[in-house]
Amino acid sequence: MSAALPPLIQQYKADSESVYNTWFINNEERLKAFRSIRRGVQQVVKDIKAGSFGNDFKGTSLEFVLSVISEQKQVFQGAAHPFYWKPKLRIPDIYEHEDNKRAFGQFLESCLAATTEQQLLREINILDRRKIKGLGPAVASILYFLHPTLMPPCNTAIVNGFNALFGEKIKLGSWSEYLRMRDRLRDLNQEHRQHLSLDYGALSGLLFDVGVKKMIAGDQQFATDEDRDKYQQQAQKRHKEVQSEAQEENQHTEMQHHLLRVGKALGCDVTTAINDRNRLCGGQKLSFLCVDQHPELPVPADVASTIRLIDIVWFAPGTNRVVAAFEVEKSTSIYSGILRLTDLAFSMPEHETALYLVVPDAREKEVQAQLSRPAIRAAGATIRYILFSELRQHCEALCKFGDSPAAMLKIARSVS
Repeated sequence: MSAALPPLIQQYKADSESVYNTWFINNEERLKAFRSIRRGVQQVVKDIKAGSFGNDFKGTSLEFVLSVISEQKQVFQGAAHPFYWKPKLRIPDIYEHEDNKRAFGQFLESCLAATTEQQLLREINILDRRKIKGLGPAVASILYFLHPTLMPPCNTAIVNGFNALFGEKIKLGSWSEYLRMRDRLRDLNQEHRQHLSLDYGALSGLLFDVGVKKMIAGDQQFATDEDRDKYQQQAQKRHKEVQSEAQEENQHTEMQHHLLRVGKALGCDVTTAINDRNRLCGGQKLSFLCVDQHPELPVPADVASTIRLIDIVWFAPGTNRVVAAFEVEKSTSIYSGILRLTDLAFSMPEHETALYLVVPDAREKEVQAQLSRPAIRAAGATIRYILFSELRQHCEALCKFGDSPAAMLKIARSVS
């Protein structure tokens, strides 16, 4: 199968609806997820150390991490399921068992600090030796977002795709089986990296598409007509999802365009997320409204990288003082947008930055619920929200009659 892989890779890359084209490349939400997930894992470790992690999945910092991963739905939809607390089975046994909880926290902390393959493999072996009931290679999907060039993700579709391509019988719940699969994928990634990427996401996406029979490889066949019908239904569903995602992207870009226009009209220097500068709205590139370079900020490099991914930032003219920041949300995690805004607020408190989420009207109740969470309130950063319809309706008036960045408060809403 190794020799037959290049044509399959070309088919995979040429398909506009493949995981490669809908998730792996040209996807700023995927790039943003890495930072949010790393920050979330750091919080999990902190909570376990402090004894505040809790005895259920719901409401924990781990739930946030898995929700951000799950929202990478092209590959990871359902990634949270293995971590749901199942009281009757007492799995995964990291909620009530304090030693196991501590071991899981120590594992995550060590993986955060790891820089080599050998260090990660050692930590996996240590965790595996504990035989924590119900805690298996589903954790590899977290590891992927911490070390995308060292650890491939793992889920049912990826394992099914691997087995179908290579005639293997890898079992889903075993760390030793996962490591055996990983060894094979490492060799394949090296052999075909000129066609794929050092990032395991590209190859894992191929396995996923084979695993759900979006692509038929080698001798793989549909077992029954029912299987074929099921595949066709899945393909139609995916086609509708791709169309919906494209519409969401257009709306996202439209909102960014409105915010850039308003910011400039109010006398600010404006920027958009560095990976969005080439987006077009009404035939105009967003970069043509932005300052040439993102102003240097007095913050650590990792925080600066996060701020450069915020959808829209307004600066006082000719300075690096941030007067307003906007995260435009679609079907992605509102919480991760909140995290980026609070990163900015707490890194530069002297700037007194106005923080806004810009959200589809249909998500108003969701954003209210998120901003009402005790953890968000305790953080102390004031975040308001603006509905798509309000920004669209009042853009021209703000440009014409607004006299300062505070004009945005006229259309912004807050949670009491």
